[in-house]
Amino acid sequence: MSDELKPDITAPFSPVNPPIPEETSQPAPAPLEPVQAADTSVPPKPVAPPAAPPTAPPAEPKSTPDQEQPSAPVNAPGTQVIDVEKRVGSDTDTGKTLQLSWGARSDVGLIREHNEDSFLVHAPLFCVCDGMGGHAAGEVASAIAVRSIAEHAPAVADDILLGASIELANTAIIDGAQQGVGKPGMGCTATAAILENNRLAIAHVGDSRLYVLHEGTLVRVTHDHSFVEELIDAGEITADEARSHPSRSVITRALGSDPNMYADHFTLDIEKGDRIIICSDGLSSMVSDSTIEDLAVSSATPQQAADNLVAEALAEGGHDNVTVIVVDVTNGDSAIFRRHARRRALITWLIAILVPIMLLTVSAWLVVQNSWYIGTNGTTVAIYQGVNSAPFGYKLSTLSETTSIKVADLPETTQHLLEEGISVSGPEAARKTVEDYRDQITKEKDEAASKLDTVKDQDAQTTSKEGD
Repeated sequence: MSDELKPDITAPFSPVNPPIPEETSQPAPAPLEPVQAADTSVPPKPVAPPAAPPTAPPAEPKSTPDQEQPSAPVNAPGTQVIDVEKRVGSDTDTGKTLQLSWGARSDVGLIREHNEDSFLVHAPLFCVCDGMGGHAAGEVASAIAVRSIAEHAPAVADDILLGASIELANTAIIDGAQQGVGKPGMGCTATAAILENNRLAIAHVGDSRLYVLHEGTLVRVTHDHSFVEELIDAGEITADEARSHPSRSVITRALGSDPNMYADHFTLDIEKGDRIIICSDGLSSMVSDSTIEDLAVSSATPQQAADNLVAEALAEGGHDNVTVIVVDVTNGDSAIFRRHARRRALITWLIAILVPIMLLTVSAWLVVQNSWYIGTNGTTVAIYQGVNSAPFGYKLSTLSETTSIKVADLPETTQHLLEEGISVSGPEAARKTVEDYRDQITKEKDEAASKLDTVKDQDAQTTSKEGD
């Protein structure tokens, strides 16, 4: 997979379709020139018996020229000077989803002995990291970076979190060097993008680049963190002069050196038909932006675009490793996005309604569980847990304790209060109030009995006097 840690590619470069040598191979290959069909064709190899190829259906022994045409668009004649598919030390990744289609290629180049670039293709996340340090294990740094970014990058187009994932990759590289993984001084660039619906989140450090091809016009949306870019900004050199400047490899910000490094990050709007190009400086330092635009416009598929761009960088000298990821937005404004947007809106609406209802329900339940009151249970006094209410016919209280106290024995005012429910702080307070009622009734009965006895005694005395 493209996002796995790649070992050093130490195989020497071999030209595309080389003629069969009659003597031993040269110690170092000469600069690669455009392939000439008459001089570079390989002698015929033994062919299989005249039978249908294994991949052809046995029921169709004959095929017309129209049937033999490939289903994918054919590359424009003369666009690709070098057949990068046959190159040693080249890695590729092609795929598509409902919304995106992509192609990627990474090549060791014509000068370097091994490829220090790493790239990550994990749709909708794409990333290119260009290792630095040469024998100081730049390829290890770039591999650590893509692993860390793949682990920590968000699942949505959030540029802040994407930038944070690059900053975490910086920490991982520094920690790796301290722990003996790779070597001190190793580092890399990082340019990452997440495409979600019509949004493109970008995070960037170093001189790898991200371009957007919109309606045939190529726009570079990242800013190189390099010495020559500062010279360009100051108006001292042009972009063409920067590609051959002696200090073109001096990077002013990269992963692996400064623990406080930060990533540029931002979000752009994209549309269906836009083409995203992420590349290492192995492309941008060898090929002008105008040529990149021409090749991006003339290539039918993302993989063809990636291959054509890498081939052009090699044809211009291939002084560095070259990595290119091309992503096409194929369904940016389709019905599926609108359906997802409606679904998210519906979910948001439901959450906005259900969450307050749930909070109210939980609050009501807590109130019920922590509320107590004294009320009536038929003709007697009782203790209840909850609230003396029944919204929509649902009682919010339960009978906790019954008593033998008759409601009719209490004062009329107390009877009315019991009908409405007398709130108390808890079950102990309720029992104390009930006992107070009991004592009050007993006291009143005792007083009534005492008064009755007094009246009887007085009546007896009056009768006795009258008899005398």
